[in-house]
Amino acid sequence: MPQFIDRRLNPRDKSLGNRLRFLRRTRDQIKQAVDKAVRERKISDAGAGGSVSIPSDGINEPHFQHSQSGGDRERVLPGNKEFVTGDRIDKPTGGRGNRGKDASDSGTSEDVFSFALTEEEFLDILFDDLELPDLVKASLTDVTLAQNRRAGFTNDGATPNLNVLRTMRYSMSRRLALRRPTVDEIRRLEEELAELRLRDLTEVAERQRIPLLFAEIERLKRLQRAIPFLDPIDVRYNRFTPKVVPRAKAVMFCLMDVSASMGEREKDLAKRFFILLHLFLKRKYERVEIVFIRHTHEASEVDEDEFFHGRESGGTIVSSALKAMIEIRESRYRVADWNIYCAQASDGDNSSNDTAGCVELLAEAVLPSSQYYAYIEIADRLDDDHAAASTLTGKELWRGYSALAEGAPNFAMKRVAGPADIYPVFRELFAKQNRKGAER
Repeated sequence: MPQFIDRRLNPRDKSLGNRLRFLRRTRDQIKQAVDKAVRERKISDAGAGGSVSIPSDGINEPHFQHSQSGGDRERVLPGNKEFVTGDRIDKPTGGRGNRGKDASDSGTSEDVFSFALTEEEFLDILFDDLELPDLVKASLTDVTLAQNRRAGFTNDGATPNLNVLRTMRYSMSRRLALRRPTVDEIRRLEEELAELRLRDLTEVAERQRIPLLFAEIERLKRLQRAIPFLDPIDVRYNRFTPKVVPRAKAVMFCLMDVSASMGEREKDLAKRFFILLHLFLKRKYERVEIVFIRHTHEASEVDEDEFFHGRESGGTIVSSALKAMIEIRESRYRVADWNIYCAQASDGDNSSNDTAGCVELLAEAVLPSSQYYAYIEIADRLDDDHAAASTLTGKELWRGYSALAEGAPNFAMKRVAGPADIYPVFRELFAKQNRKGAER
Protein backbone atom coordinates (compact mmCIF):
# COMPACT_ATOMS: atom_id res chain seq x y z
CA MET A 1 0.00 0.00 0.00
CA PRO A 2 1.61 3.32 -1.04
CA GLN A 3 2.22 5.98 1.60
CA PHE A 4 2.36 9.67 0.77
CA ILE A 5 4.37 12.00 2.98
CA ASP A 6 3.88 15.75 2.70
CA ARG A 7 7.35 17.28 3.04
CA ARG A 8 6.42 20.83 2.10
CA LEU A 9 7.92 23.43 4.41
CA ASN A 10 5.64 25.09 6.95
CA PRO A 11 5.17 28.86 7.00
CA ARG A 12 7.50 30.76 9.30
CA ASP A 13 6.92 29.88 12.98
CA LYS A 14 3.75 27.92 12.14
CA SER A 15 2.66 24.31 11.91
CA LEU A 16 0.49 24.22 8.80
CA GLY A 17 -0.90 20.74 9.44
CA ASN A 18 -2.03 21.56 12.98
CA ARG A 19 -3.55 24.84 11.83
CA LEU A 20 -5.60 23.16 9.11
CA ARG A 21 -6.86 20.50 11.54
CA PHE A 22 -7.83 23.22 14.01
CA LEU A 23 -9.77 25.15 11.34
CA ARG A 24 -11.63 22.01 10.26
CA ARG A 25 -12.56 21.05 13.81
CA THR A 26 -13.83 24.50 14.83
CA ARG A 27 -15.24 25.54 11.43
CA ASP A 28 -18.81 26.13 12.67
CA GLN A 29 -17.69 28.37 15.52
CA ILE A 30 -15.22 30.22 13.30
CA LYS A 31 -17.96 30.73 10.69
CA GLN A 32 -20.15 32.42 13.31
CA ALA A 33 -17.24 34.59 14.44
CA VAL A 34 -16.44 35.59 10.83
CA ASP A 35 -20.09 36.49 10.14
CA LYS A 36 -20.13 38.65 13.25
CA ALA A 37 -16.87 40.34 12.27
CA VAL A 38 -18.21 41.15 8.80
CA ARG A 39 -21.29 42.82 10.23
CA GLU A 40 -19.17 45.11 12.38
CA ARG A 41 -16.70 46.20 9.69
CA LYS A 42 -16.76 48.65 6.86
CA ILE A 43 -17.37 47.29 3.39
CA SER A 44 -13.84 48.03 2.21
CA ASP A 45 -12.33 46.22 5.24
CA ALA A 46 -14.76 43.33 5.46
CA GLY A 47 -12.48 40.69 3.95
CA ALA A 48 -9.13 41.87 5.29
CA GLY A 49 -8.66 38.94 7.64
CA GLY A 50 -7.68 39.69 11.22
CA SER A 51 -8.38 38.34 14.67
CA VAL A 52 -11.54 36.42 15.59
CA SER A 53 -12.60 34.92 18.92
CA ILE A 54 -14.37 31.65 19.69
CA PRO A 55 -15.32 30.05 23.04
CA SER A 56 -12.41 28.13 24.48
CA ASP A 57 -14.67 25.17 25.24
CA GLY A 58 -14.79 24.48 21.53
CA ILE A 59 -11.03 23.85 21.26
CA ASN A 60 -10.50 21.50 24.22
CA GLU A 61 -9.02 18.13 23.41
CA PRO A 62 -11.28 15.14 24.30
CA HIS A 63 -10.17 13.21 27.37
CA PHE A 64 -11.52 10.65 29.84
CA GLN A 65 -12.24 11.42 33.48
CA HIS A 66 -14.09 9.84 36.36
CA SER A 67 -17.75 10.72 36.69
CA GLN A 68 -18.54 13.06 39.55
CA SER A 69 -22.09 11.78 39.95
CA GLY A 70 -21.65 8.00 40.06
CA GLY A 71 -19.39 5.11 40.99
CA ASP A 72 -17.75 4.07 44.24
CA ARG A 73 -14.31 5.18 45.29
CA GLU A 74 -12.22 5.44 48.40
CA ARG A 75 -9.93 8.33 49.17
CA VAL A 76 -7.48 9.10 51.91
CA LEU A 77 -7.79 12.74 52.95
CA PRO A 78 -5.74 14.65 55.52
CA GLY A 79 -7.52 15.37 58.76
CA ASN A 80 -8.45 18.79 60.01
CA LYS A 81 -10.44 20.41 62.78
CA GLU A 82 -13.80 19.62 61.10
CA PHE A 83 -13.35 15.95 60.22
CA VAL A 84 -11.91 12.96 62.05
CA THR A 85 -11.06 9.42 60.99
CA GLY A 86 -14.13 7.49 59.82
CA ASP A 87 -16.25 10.50 58.74
CA ARG A 88 -18.07 10.09 55.44
CA ILE A 89 -18.01 13.07 53.05
CA ASP A 90 -20.72 13.61 50.44
CA LYS A 91 -19.72 13.83 46.79
CA PRO A 92 -19.61 17.37 45.36
CA THR A 93 -22.74 18.24 43.40
CA GLY A 94 -21.42 21.20 41.39
CA GLY A 95 -19.88 21.14 37.92
CA ARG A 96 -16.48 22.26 36.85
CA GLY A 97 -17.17 25.77 38.08
CA ASN A 98 -16.29 29.09 36.58
CA ARG A 99 -13.09 29.72 34.70
CA GLY A 100 -11.15 32.69 33.52
CA LYS A 101 -11.12 36.28 34.55
CA ASP A 102 -14.75 36.73 33.47
CA ALA A 103 -16.06 34.13 35.93
CA SER A 104 -19.23 34.97 37.82
CA ASP A 105 -21.32 33.45 40.60
CA SER A 106 -23.91 32.29 38.04
CA GLY A 107 -21.53 29.69 36.60
CA THR A 108 -22.31 30.67 32.98
CA SER A 109 -19.15 32.53 32.00
CA GLU A 110 -16.53 31.08 29.66
CA ASP A 111 -13.14 32.04 28.32
CA VAL A 112 -12.60 33.03 24.71
CA PHE A 113 -9.76 32.03 22.43
CA SER A 114 -8.54 34.63 19.93
CA PHE A 115 -6.44 33.89 16.87
CA ALA A 116 -5.65 35.53 13.53
CA LEU A 117 -6.99 34.50 10.12
CA THR A 118 -5.24 35.37 6.89
CA GLU A 119 -7.24 37.21 4.23
CA GLU A 120 -7.51 34.04 2.13
CA GLU A 121 -8.73 31.95 5.09
CA PHE A 122 -11.20 34.69 6.05
CA LEU A 123 -12.75 34.82 2.58
CA ASP A 124 -12.82 31.03 2.21
CA ILE A 125 -14.79 30.71 5.44
CA LEU A 126 -17.06 33.65 4.59
CA PHE A 127 -17.97 32.17 1.20
CA ASP A 128 -17.95 28.58 2.41
CA ASP A 129 -21.71 28.13 1.92
CA LEU A 130 -21.90 30.14 -1.31
CA GLU A 131 -21.52 28.85 -4.84
CA LEU A 132 -19.89 31.88 -6.39
CA PRO A 133 -20.12 31.89 -10.19
CA ASP A 134 -17.84 33.67 -12.62
CA LEU A 135 -19.57 36.93 -13.50
CA VAL A 136 -16.88 38.19 -15.85
CA LYS A 137 -18.18 38.17 -19.42
CA ALA A 138 -16.09 37.08 -22.38
CA SER A 139 -16.40 40.52 -23.99
CA LEU A 140 -15.09 42.62 -21.12
CA THR A 141 -13.16 45.71 -22.09
CA ASP A 142 -9.96 46.06 -20.10
CA VAL A 143 -7.37 48.74 -19.71
CA THR A 144 -3.99 47.64 -21.05
CA LEU A 145 -0.93 48.15 -18.87
CA ALA A 146 2.77 47.52 -19.49
CA GLN A 147 4.16 45.11 -16.92
CA ASN A 148 7.61 43.55 -16.66
CA ARG A 149 7.58 39.83 -17.46
CA ARG A 150 10.36 37.23 -17.31
CA ALA A 151 12.25 36.81 -20.59
CA GLY A 152 15.17 34.47 -19.98
CA PHE A 153 18.61 35.49 -18.66
CA THR A 154 21.27 38.09 -19.40
CA ASN A 155 24.92 38.78 -18.46
CA ASP A 156 24.17 42.32 -17.32
CA GLY A 157 21.73 43.43 -14.69
CA ALA A 158 21.10 44.69 -11.18
CA THR A 159 22.17 42.74 -8.12
CA PRO A 160 18.60 42.04 -6.91
CA ASN A 161 17.95 40.24 -10.22
CA LEU A 162 20.93 37.90 -9.82
CA ASN A 163 19.98 34.28 -10.55
CA VAL A 164 22.24 32.38 -8.14
CA LEU A 165 21.27 28.90 -9.29
CA ARG A 166 21.89 29.62 -12.96
CA THR A 167 25.16 31.38 -12.15
CA MET A 168 26.50 28.42 -10.17
CA ARG A 169 25.53 26.01 -12.94
CA TYR A 170 27.60 27.96 -15.48
CA SER A 171 30.49 28.20 -13.03
CA MET A 172 30.52 24.46 -12.39
CA SER A 173 30.31 23.68 -16.11
CA ARG A 174 33.31 25.91 -16.86
CA ARG A 175 35.41 24.47 -14.02
CA LEU A 176 34.68 20.89 -15.09
CA ALA A 177 35.47 21.64 -18.74
CA LEU A 178 38.83 23.29 -17.88
CA ARG A 179 39.68 20.58 -15.31
CA ARG A 180 40.22 23.04 -12.48
CA PRO A 181 41.93 21.31 -9.53
CA THR A 182 39.77 20.87 -6.48
CA VAL A 183 40.71 21.69 -2.91
CA ASP A 184 40.56 18.02 -1.98
CA GLU A 185 43.12 17.08 -4.64
CA ILE A 186 45.65 19.63 -3.37
CA ARG A 187 44.99 18.65 0.24
CA ARG A 188 45.72 14.98 -0.42
CA LEU A 189 49.06 15.82 -2.04
CA GLU A 190 49.99 18.16 0.81
CA GLU A 191 49.17 15.47 3.41
CA GLU A 192 51.30 12.94 1.51
CA LEU A 193 54.19 15.43 1.31
CA ALA A 194 53.98 16.17 5.05
CA GLU A 195 54.00 12.45 5.86
CA LEU A 196 57.10 11.81 3.73
CA ARG A 197 58.99 14.68 5.36
CA LEU A 198 58.34 13.24 8.82
CA ARG A 199 59.59 9.77 7.98
CA ASP A 200 63.18 8.42 7.74
CA LEU A 201 63.44 7.82 4.04
CA THR A 202 65.76 4.92 3.17
CA GLU A 203 64.60 4.25 -0.35
CA VAL A 204 65.71 6.41 -3.25
CA ALA A 205 62.24 6.42 -4.82
CA GLU A 206 60.67 7.93 -1.71
CA ARG A 207 63.34 10.66 -1.52
CA GLN A 208 62.80 11.48 -5.16
CA ARG A 209 59.01 11.60 -4.55
CA ILE A 210 59.28 14.72 -2.33
CA PRO A 211 60.35 17.26 -4.99
CA LEU A 212 57.88 15.77 -7.45
CA LEU A 213 55.02 16.25 -4.97
CA PHE A 214 56.14 19.80 -4.22
CA ALA A 215 56.26 20.67 -7.94
CA GLU A 216 52.85 19.07 -8.55
CA ILE A 217 51.26 21.00 -5.68
CA GLU A 218 52.67 24.28 -7.00
CA ARG A 219 51.44 23.48 -10.51
CA LEU A 220 47.90 22.68 -9.29
CA LYS A 221 47.78 25.88 -7.22
CA ARG A 222 48.85 28.00 -10.21
CA LEU A 223 46.21 26.28 -12.34
CA GLN A 224 43.60 26.84 -9.63
CA ARG A 225 44.44 30.56 -9.51
CA ALA A 226 44.30 30.78 -13.29
CA ILE A 227 40.83 29.20 -13.36
CA PRO A 228 38.76 31.13 -10.78
CA PHE A 229 35.87 29.56 -8.93
CA LEU A 230 33.49 32.25 -10.22
CA ASP A 231 34.20 34.19 -13.40
CA PRO A 232 32.30 37.23 -14.72
CA ILE A 233 31.26 35.18 -17.74
CA ASP A 234 29.38 32.82 -15.38
CA VAL A 235 27.10 35.47 -13.88
CA ARG A 236 23.51 35.42 -15.05
CA TYR A 237 20.70 37.86 -14.22
CA ASN A 238 16.97 37.43 -14.66
CA ARG A 239 15.89 39.36 -17.73
CA PHE A 240 12.61 41.27 -17.82
CA THR A 241 10.90 42.90 -20.77
CA PRO A 242 7.80 45.14 -20.68
CA LYS A 243 4.73 43.40 -22.00
CA VAL A 244 1.28 44.88 -22.55
CA VAL A 245 -1.25 42.94 -20.45
CA PRO A 246 -4.93 43.57 -19.68
CA ARG A 247 -5.66 45.14 -16.32
CA ALA A 248 -9.32 44.72 -15.40
CA LYS A 249 -10.96 47.14 -13.01
CA ALA A 250 -14.52 47.52 -11.80
CA VAL A 251 -16.74 50.08 -10.15
CA MET A 252 -19.54 49.07 -7.83
CA PHE A 253 -22.50 51.43 -7.50
CA CYS A 254 -24.47 51.03 -4.25
CA LEU A 255 -27.95 52.56 -4.39
CA MET A 256 -30.20 52.68 -1.34
CA ASP A 257 -33.45 54.30 -0.31
CA VAL A 258 -32.97 56.22 2.97
CA SER A 259 -36.46 57.57 3.41
CA ALA A 260 -38.30 57.18 6.71
CA SER A 261 -39.52 53.69 5.80
CA MET A 262 -35.93 52.37 5.73
CA GLY A 263 -34.97 51.76 9.35
CA GLU A 264 -31.81 50.38 10.91
CA ARG A 265 -32.93 46.80 10.25
CA GLU A 266 -33.38 47.44 6.54
CA LYS A 267 -30.04 49.26 6.30
CA ASP A 268 -28.25 46.43 8.10
CA LEU A 269 -29.61 43.86 5.62
CA ALA A 270 -28.60 46.07 2.70
CA LYS A 271 -25.08 46.49 4.11
CA ARG A 272 -24.60 42.73 4.35
CA PHE A 273 -25.56 42.29 0.72
CA PHE A 274 -23.24 45.10 -0.40
CA ILE A 275 -20.38 43.53 1.59
CA LEU A 276 -20.78 40.20 -0.18
CA LEU A 277 -20.85 41.77 -3.62
CA HIS A 278 -17.80 43.92 -2.89
CA LEU A 279 -15.77 40.98 -1.60
CA PHE A 280 -16.75 38.95 -4.63
CA LEU A 281 -15.64 41.66 -7.04
CA LYS A 282 -12.32 42.07 -5.20
CA ARG A 283 -11.53 38.44 -5.96
CA LYS A 284 -12.21 38.97 -9.66
CA TYR A 285 -10.64 42.36 -10.35
CA GLU A 286 -7.35 44.01 -9.49
CA ARG A 287 -9.01 47.30 -8.67
CA VAL A 288 -12.53 47.91 -7.35
CA GLU A 289 -14.00 51.31 -6.51
CA ILE A 290 -17.27 51.87 -4.62
CA VAL A 291 -19.72 54.69 -5.21
CA PHE A 292 -22.45 55.24 -2.59
CA ILE A 293 -25.65 56.92 -3.76
CA ARG A 294 -28.51 57.46 -1.34
CA HIS A 295 -31.87 58.94 -2.18
CA THR A 296 -35.25 60.05 -0.93
CA HIS A 297 -37.02 62.33 -3.40
CA GLU A 298 -33.54 63.48 -4.46
CA ALA A 299 -30.22 61.63 -4.69
CA SER A 300 -26.66 62.45 -3.67
CA GLU A 301 -23.27 60.75 -3.56
CA VAL A 302 -22.02 60.27 0.01
CA ASP A 303 -19.31 58.42 1.92
CA GLU A 304 -19.88 55.03 3.52
CA ASP A 305 -20.59 56.30 7.03
CA GLU A 306 -23.20 58.77 5.81
CA PHE A 307 -24.62 56.14 3.47
CA PHE A 308 -25.52 53.72 6.27
CA HIS A 309 -25.99 55.98 9.29
CA GLY A 310 -27.21 59.35 8.00
CA ARG A 311 -30.85 60.30 8.52
CA GLU A 312 -33.02 62.09 5.98
CA SER A 313 -36.70 62.68 5.48
CA GLY A 314 -38.76 63.07 2.36
CA GLY A 315 -40.58 61.11 -0.29
CA THR A 316 -39.24 58.31 -2.44
CA ILE A 317 -38.26 58.85 -6.07
CA VAL A 318 -35.95 56.07 -7.22
CA SER A 319 -35.25 57.57 -10.64
CA SER A 320 -33.23 60.34 -8.96
CA ALA A 321 -30.67 57.73 -7.83
CA LEU A 322 -30.50 56.15 -11.29
CA LYS A 323 -29.95 59.56 -12.91
CA ALA A 324 -27.20 60.40 -10.40
CA MET A 325 -25.52 57.07 -11.12
CA ILE A 326 -25.61 57.69 -14.86
CA GLU A 327 -24.10 61.17 -14.42
CA ILE A 328 -21.27 59.84 -12.24
CA ARG A 329 -20.57 56.98 -14.62
CA GLU A 330 -20.38 59.28 -17.66
CA SER A 331 -18.11 61.77 -15.90
CA ARG A 332 -15.70 59.40 -14.10
CA TYR A 333 -16.09 55.83 -15.32
CA ARG A 334 -15.91 55.36 -19.06
CA VAL A 335 -17.63 52.18 -20.16
CA ALA A 336 -14.65 51.34 -22.37
CA ASP A 337 -12.35 51.33 -19.33
CA TRP A 338 -14.46 50.07 -16.44
CA ASN A 339 -16.59 47.02 -15.68
CA ILE A 340 -19.73 48.37 -14.06
CA TYR A 341 -21.75 46.57 -11.36
CA CYS A 342 -24.80 47.96 -9.62
CA ALA A 343 -26.53 46.89 -6.42
CA GLN A 344 -29.79 48.48 -5.32
CA ALA A 345 -31.53 47.95 -1.98
CA SER A 346 -34.99 49.25 -1.19
CA ASP A 347 -38.10 48.44 0.78
CA GLY A 348 -40.01 48.62 -2.51
CA ASP A 349 -41.77 51.94 -1.96
CA ASN A 350 -41.74 54.42 -4.83
CA SER A 351 -43.87 57.13 -6.30
CA SER A 352 -46.47 55.46 -8.55
CA ASN A 353 -45.73 57.74 -11.50
CA ASP A 354 -41.94 57.26 -11.19
CA THR A 355 -41.64 53.48 -11.58
CA ALA A 356 -42.17 53.52 -15.34
CA GLY A 357 -39.36 56.08 -15.67
CA CYS A 358 -37.05 53.84 -13.58
CA VAL A 359 -37.72 50.88 -15.86
CA GLU A 360 -37.01 53.01 -18.91
CA LEU A 361 -33.73 54.33 -17.47
CA LEU A 362 -32.59 50.83 -16.61
CA ALA A 363 -33.49 49.37 -20.00
CA GLU A 364 -32.00 52.16 -22.10
CA ALA A 365 -29.15 53.74 -20.13
CA VAL A 366 -28.02 51.42 -17.33
CA LEU A 367 -28.23 47.75 -18.30
CA PRO A 368 -26.63 48.04 -21.79
CA SER A 369 -23.40 49.33 -20.20
CA SER A 370 -23.42 47.24 -17.01
CA GLN A 371 -22.01 43.79 -16.37
CA TYR A 372 -24.64 43.05 -13.73
CA TYR A 373 -27.47 44.78 -11.86
CA ALA A 374 -28.79 43.21 -8.66
CA TYR A 375 -31.89 44.46 -6.88
CA ILE A 376 -33.01 43.25 -3.47
CA GLU A 377 -36.28 44.25 -1.88
CA ILE A 378 -36.30 44.13 1.90
CA ALA A 379 -39.60 42.67 3.09
CA ASP A 380 -41.38 43.67 6.26
CA ARG A 381 -40.30 42.09 9.51
CA LEU A 382 -43.60 40.23 9.80
CA ASP A 383 -43.23 38.52 6.42
CA ASP A 384 -42.38 34.86 6.66
CA ASP A 385 -39.73 33.07 4.59
CA HIS A 386 -42.24 32.00 1.96
CA ALA A 387 -43.43 35.54 1.42
CA ALA A 388 -39.88 36.82 1.15
CA ALA A 389 -39.02 34.23 -1.47
CA SER A 390 -42.19 34.62 -3.49
CA THR A 391 -41.98 36.44 -6.80
CA LEU A 392 -45.70 37.04 -6.92
CA THR A 393 -45.74 39.51 -4.05
CA GLY A 394 -43.99 42.82 -3.89
CA LYS A 395 -44.44 46.55 -3.73
CA GLU A 396 -44.50 49.20 -6.42
CA LEU A 397 -40.88 48.94 -7.46
CA TRP A 398 -40.89 45.12 -7.49
CA ARG A 399 -43.88 44.97 -9.80
CA GLY A 400 -42.24 47.41 -12.20
CA TYR A 401 -38.93 45.57 -12.26
CA SER A 402 -40.49 42.11 -12.71
CA ALA A 403 -41.24 42.63 -16.41
CA LEU A 404 -37.72 43.99 -17.00
CA ALA A 405 -36.02 41.00 -15.33
CA GLU A 406 -37.56 38.51 -17.76
CA GLY A 407 -35.81 39.97 -20.80
CA ALA A 408 -32.54 41.24 -19.30
CA PRO A 409 -29.84 38.58 -18.82
CA ASN A 410 -27.73 40.84 -16.61
CA PHE A 411 -30.57 41.91 -14.27
CA ALA A 412 -31.64 39.91 -11.22
CA MET A 413 -33.95 40.62 -8.30
CA LYS A 414 -34.79 38.94 -5.03
CA ARG A 415 -36.56 39.56 -1.73
CA VAL A 416 -35.08 39.16 1.74
CA ALA A 417 -36.75 39.24 5.14
CA GLY A 418 -33.89 38.65 7.57
CA PRO A 419 -30.13 38.12 7.93
CA ALA A 420 -30.50 34.40 7.24
CA ASP A 421 -31.77 35.21 3.74
CA ILE A 422 -28.71 37.20 2.62
CA TYR A 423 -26.29 34.39 1.78
CA PRO A 424 -28.85 32.16 0.00
CA VAL A 425 -30.21 35.14 -1.94
CA PHE A 426 -26.70 36.19 -2.96
CA ARG A 427 -26.02 32.69 -4.27
CA GLU A 428 -29.33 32.48 -6.12
CA LEU A 429 -28.87 35.87 -7.76
CA PHE A 430 -25.59 34.95 -9.37
CA ALA A 431 -26.62 31.40 -10.19
CA LYS A 432 -29.62 32.89 -11.99
CA GLN A 433 -27.28 35.10 -14.01
CA ASN A 434 -25.30 32.04 -15.09
CA ARG A 435 -28.39 30.18 -16.24
CA LYS A 436 -29.49 33.15 -18.30
CA GLY A 437 -26.06 33.31 -19.90
CA ALA A 438 -26.30 29.65 -20.83
CA GLU A 439 -29.66 30.15 -22.55
CA ARG A 440 -28.34 32.88 -24.87
